[in-house]
Amino acid sequence: MAKQRVGRGGGGRRNDDSPSLLTRAVNSVFTFVRFAEFEILFVLFFVIAFIIFKDLTSRPEYNQLLVKKPGGPDWWPY
Repeated sequence: MAKQRVGRGGGGRRNDDSPSLLTRAVNSVFTFVRFAEFEILFVLFFVIAFIIFKDLTSRPEYNQLLVKKPGGPDWWPY
């Protein structure tokens, strides 16, 4: 007679409903982003503003804005 096994079947299938390591990692990242949303957007705003300002001030035309024009003081030289 063959001995019958009693217990879990289905190979290596897990019966508990605990999420996998990857699912827990992704959920924790989403939780952090949801928690720190304002701070992330605040820093992102300053990074984008810095990049735009750096791009604008690196152009040669920008240096001509602060140069004194000949002909005396004028409040609006353009």
